[in-house]
Amino acid sequence: MSSWEPGGALASNVEVTAATVQRGDIIQLGGQARRVSDLFQLPQGGKQLLFESGELLTMHSRTRLVAVRMQGRR
Repeated sequence: MSSWEPGGALASNVEVTAATVQRGDIIQLGGQARRVSDLFQLPQGGKQLLFESGELLTMHSRTRLVAVRMQGRR
């Protein structure tokens, strides 16, 4: 489901895996929304996410999370 955001950007909820997560995705963990600022590829398909807060999260290749993804106007 998408919603209108000021500035012409659309926000949509997407399921992300280690293969599909992107910089800028917003993931809610422990009741706090965190924006992915950088990604590091790990062996066997995993990824380590660096959030703007400085925290790290390691995603296994089969981990699935829900993220909010901002998309520009098309």
